Amino acid sequence: MNNFTKAGSGYKCFSTFIPPYVLDSMAKAGIKEAKSTIIQSQYFRENRAENSKKMGLLGAVVPAGRAYVQVFDSQNTQDFQKELKRDQEKKPTPTGDEAVDLTYDYVSKDRDCLKNELNRNSLDNNGMDLICNVHYGENYGNAFWYNGQITLGDGDGEIFTNFAKSLDVIAHELGHGIVENTAKLVYQDQSGALNEHFADVFGTVITQWVENHDADHADWLIGDEIMGADLYGEALRCMSEPGTAYDNKLLGKDPQPAHMKNIYTGTGDNGGVHINSGIMNKAFYLTAVEIETNQAARIWYNALLNLWPTANFKEAFGEIVKAAQILAKNNSVDRDAPQRVRAAFREVGLS
Repeated sequence: MNNFTKAGSGYKCFSTFIPPYVLDSMAKAGIKEAKSTIIQSQYFRENRAENSKKMGLLGAVVPAGRAYVQVFDSQNTQDFQKELKRDQEKKPTPTGDEAVDLTYDYVSKDRDCLKNELNRNSLDNNGMDLICNVHYGENYGNAFWYNGQITLGDGDGEIFTNFAKSLDVIAHELGHGIVENTAKLVYQDQSGALNEHFADVFGTVITQWVENHDADHADWLIGDEIMGADLYGEALRCMSEPGTAYDNKLLGKDPQPAHMKNIYTGTGDNGGVHINSGIMNKAFYLTAVEIETNQAARIWYNALLNLWPTANFKEAFGEIVKAAQILAKNNSVDRDAPQRVRAAFREVGLS
């Protein structure tokens, strides 16, 4: 089923952090959590119109343009904005609920990183409020971005822990919000893989900024913090070595390619949106280790601002090179950044 809906001039993306092929593998292995998550996600899709109405109408009224952070407790239902727990103005005090407080802190740091590193005022660059739902569903083993807010499940504690524990998961989902407010990349085939790729870029860039890591000391893993006891040491994606994030009887084997010669051409996963993002992720990693993550982030971000909904990998590569040239000329990145970018893309089969 396609995970996007027409929304005015672009698309509203319903992007789940755990890919469908991973949930299918878990379901085949008899994991009840996976079956429950699939059912709850299906319920969301089938009731998307009603959910959109709820997500747009509920919640506390907050002055526009302030990039306020709000965290709501779904109380293990599939309701959105059910009970306001943290609010930057009205309820700034920690609650003692780990999911609520971690989400509030991580989203606040995400907003601050965007402002300090990219001079971006929230996800829409106009101070939009950052709305979050935690404790969604019953043992819901996923997280998603939809209709201007992120939603996080608790997991079952064995396979996946609470998704609020992962800064890069939260930054990844908010990254989809940036894509939705810029290029509006259609969530299908290569444009969809670019959507996932840019969300991963924001995930790792913000995590490295918060943890004060450079490219050489970052782990380049996405989603390793949500792995429960049964999956300790695994992750959902590895940007430095796509295809190596996991290999076990529960999740299956990581199918991400690191080179265009191995690109997935099937119809699953909306044409490989989670799978093929590994190729672009590898190119970003290779660039970052040469010129540092903060410079690579500036280049990719400026390229994103000039992309369009149906852009493919080759077109994105072209815009990334152009962004590197402009920023190098303005002394915003190293002078040799364009050559470093081209070399990175050659290594993944794009030139």
